[in-house]
Amino acid sequence: MQNKFVSVVLPLVLPQLYSYSVPELWQDKVQIGMRVEVSLRNKLYSAIIVEVHEELSLSYKIKPVISLLDEVPLVMPHHLRFWQWISHYYTCTLGEVMNVALPSGLKLESETKVIFLPENSEGLTDILTDDEYVVSEALSIQNELSIRQIQDILNKKTVFPVIRSLMDKRIITVKEELIEKYSPKMVSFATLNEPYRSRSEILGSAFDLLSKSEKQTRALLSFIQISKGKAESVPVSDICRLADVDHNTLRAIEKKEILTIEKKPLSRLYRDDASQSESLPALTRFQTEALDSIREFFKEDKTVLLHGVTGSGKTRIYAELIRKMISENKQTLYLLPEIALTHHLVQRLKVYFGKDILVYHSRMNHQERVEVWKAVFSGSRVVVSARSGLFLPFSQLGLIIVDEEHDSSYKQNEPNPRYNARDAAIYLARLSEARIILGSATPSLESYANTRNKKYGLVELPERHGKSILPKIELVHLKEAYKDKRFDGVFSPTLISAIHEVLEKGEQVLLFQNRRGYSPVLTCPLCGWYAECEQCDVRMTTHKALKELRCHYCGSRSRIPHECPACGHPHLEEKGFGTEKIEELLSKHFPEAKTARLDWDTAKTKAAFDNIIEHFENKQIDIIVGTQMITKGLDFDNISLVGVLNADNLLKYPDLRANERAFQLLTQVAGRAGRREKQGKVIIQTYQPGHPVINETIHHMYDRFYERESAERKLYYYPPFYKMIQITLMHKKSDLVAHAAREYVLRLQARIGKKRVLGPAIPSISRIRGMYIQSIIIKMEKESVYVNKIKRAIVEEKDNILRVVSLKSVKIAIDVDPY
Repeated sequence: MQNKFVSVVLPLVLPQLYSYSVPELWQDKVQIGMRVEVSLRNKLYSAIIVEVHEELSLSYKIKPVISLLDEVPLVMPHHLRFWQWISHYYTCTLGEVMNVALPSGLKLESETKVIFLPENSEGLTDILTDDEYVVSEALSIQNELSIRQIQDILNKKTVFPVIRSLMDKRIITVKEELIEKYSPKMVSFATLNEPYRSRSEILGSAFDLLSKSEKQTRALLSFIQISKGKAESVPVSDICRLADVDHNTLRAIEKKEILTIEKKPLSRLYRDDASQSESLPALTRFQTEALDSIREFFKEDKTVLLHGVTGSGKTRIYAELIRKMISENKQTLYLLPEIALTHHLVQRLKVYFGKDILVYHSRMNHQERVEVWKAVFSGSRVVVSARSGLFLPFSQLGLIIVDEEHDSSYKQNEPNPRYNARDAAIYLARLSEARIILGSATPSLESYANTRNKKYGLVELPERHGKSILPKIELVHLKEAYKDKRFDGVFSPTLISAIHEVLEKGEQVLLFQNRRGYSPVLTCPLCGWYAECEQCDVRMTTHKALKELRCHYCGSRSRIPHECPACGHPHLEEKGFGTEKIEELLSKHFPEAKTARLDWDTAKTKAAFDNIIEHFENKQIDIIVGTQMITKGLDFDNISLVGVLNADNLLKYPDLRANERAFQLLTQVAGRAGRREKQGKVIIQTYQPGHPVINETIHHMYDRFYERESAERKLYYYPPFYKMIQITLMHKKSDLVAHAAREYVLRLQARIGKKRVLGPAIPSISRIRGMYIQSIIIKMEKESVYVNKIKRAIVEEKDNILRVVSLKSVKIAIDVDPY
């Protein structure tokens, strides 16, 4: 038989694929996309087969594959091509892509096991330390322990000295084992035994056997009620809950041979028992015309941009496209920028598609993610997901929907791969021969530019759905508001009056401030001291409810000082305001109103977010204040007033996309108002009422915004007219990272030209988590011949920099299309 070899990708930062020989046992079974167990540097890993060879000449000694982990490929060839494209386009290794693509439950890892050697332990107990004795005693009982178990036993993080000493005394040895992270959820099920399941009169005899026990009788009745007389298994937990008994009662019935109880695997995925319960509502004339245009562009294999104003019914069009895919037995991937939006949208879609909807995101546990992976592999029809859904194993992908395509959350900032899910979705659709639609009320300049050059098809929904009309927007000039002594620095008299009016009508208010915490600045008015993070060059934010100062970059915390640490002055000042302070002031201005806050502090978990949204939807909350979480995709019919407390914060960032993001956020948050028959109202507080972005927002002038902003971008060689790559260098020593950055720039200028290389520069936040930062920007033409050449130079010079002994500890990150 001809020898076979495989080249594999491992979930590690490796510059190349590694090859292994295939033992004769698996020669006929190995396929591209299967997982194999392999050894590398005395560790065991699961790797994905990328290539199968019959001849291989390498400079290193080939090791054999240890085991074959799958019977069928886990990753399809076109998914591997997708991984390779991401690796190439975003200049990272294939192993880094694999690490992101596969759920942790499918990535096996090596874990050190400590093994007891009883034959060597006799007579040595007298020379053991207390810790060594405890470990050896535990091992003599269990025979082997993991490092983590030993840490728990000793209640210490550092246990390697103890292990090393025991190894030197030959009392223990160690081995590496591959640990399978995924295990199915096992649940106890009860099944009615023969002959009781066949005839009702015989079932009556079962009740006779249980007549002396009220609990057992109640349990059997509950079983019959849940199973509805069918010969099927019922979860024991359901019976116990309905009958108000414990598991011992069911065990007693089992001993009488009426029931059999056994453990069976149960899917962790939430399944709605109801089938499709409602038909889709009729399309409006505008929606029908938009749908016809979309289908025409699909015939031309074009990416479609659906530009619809907020509340125009884009989701209804998506639902129609999904229904068509289901009828054709094809799969749909519905991408959302934020996990927070998932529940709200899924509840709407489940009304129409019931069991066909699956959800996938990073806050699911590892076991649930594996089960979604397997369900998609088996052909589940619709997946609603954050950006990670791109890597699911779709075999019949027919449609990708990228909702809110402009949103910056689609971009992964760290770690590698630093990909943009919108752009990657377009490539995946091409690989899968699927259709793709991008939707937004405020499209990114890149996507809109692609419609101008006819690369994408443009479909517009210029009016709101049904009788709903766009809100009335009013500006409040804060300079003038300060003349009114009633102004507290947060709520203008105009906004206060509008909130009172809305609350009197029993309607709801949404307030937007894109800054969490109580106050962003804590300072001493006497000596000028500021509360600053020790690890980052930023000021600490006051969180009054927690009595803490927090850094929103590294997460460090400290207690709020009672006096100035520098001069001892007893009165410190809090400047500025975040969502926590707004919530406090609301209770003073509107003591009868029920208020809530929606930000990262109050909605850290999906359950907490859903709870706040549910209360607001049920009108148990009158006023909700939040960060940009509240601007995205949420649809409530009773919000008649939206207040933007300080629009200028959005315009001040030193960022090429500051104006674009400000326009998008202001438009999106304004769109939450008046989404039914009644016209809503939006009040924007600003010190710059004449700013062009604010003017374009209040008059809904996206085209004018695009023309003005794109003219400026073109003038200064910025996207979407030129490509950009940002290189970030970090090190604990500022002089070392500065030297590395200068050297990098000189090398790049020599290879790709001085005009294309900007920097090095110190960013506005020069230190994060104790690491000093230098930044380099590369601007280049969009033609692939230039882009590929420049990327190659960037990667090669990065490797050259890190080969310099004094610079090898510098961290270098390459970010393609950074914004």
